[in-house]
Amino acid sequence: MKFDIEYIEKLAKVLADNALTEISLEDGEQAVTLRKDVIGVAPAPVSVPAVQSALAEKKEEPKKGRPLTSPMVGTFYKASSPDAKPFVEVGQTIKEGDVVCIVEAMKLMNEIEAEFGGKIVEICVENGQPVEFGQVLMYVE
Repeated sequence: MKFDIEYIEKLAKVLADNALTEISLEDGEQAVTLRKDVIGVAPAPVSVPAVQSALAEKKEEPKKGRPLTSPMVGTFYKASSPDAKPFVEVGQTIKEGDVVCIVEAMKLMNEIEAEFGGKIVEICVENGQPVEFGQVLMYVE
């Protein structure tokens, strides 16, 4: 695969259209990384007691299980088609190698297989939502 300017422009469009901050591709000895700087507005200073009381109110339970993460940037799909049954659901037991979802990247549908077995305790991504490399897709207990 040759990284020509047209190809890089398409990657830049994917970056912009999917609210991504970075795309990296490697092909043999060639590699390309596109990054978008995110400039935000600094939040107004908050007093320490307000932060402490907010933290005391929001004691979130830690996530259970091991995270199953996205191996690539793309779009998450629960099923092979809109009218198909989802690959997995919360409470379902899976084994290593089972297909758990699809991540579409550059018009290619990539079946994502479980790296380990267990019971699905949480699916963290909505159908059709963009995902980043390394983003947690689901937790397996």
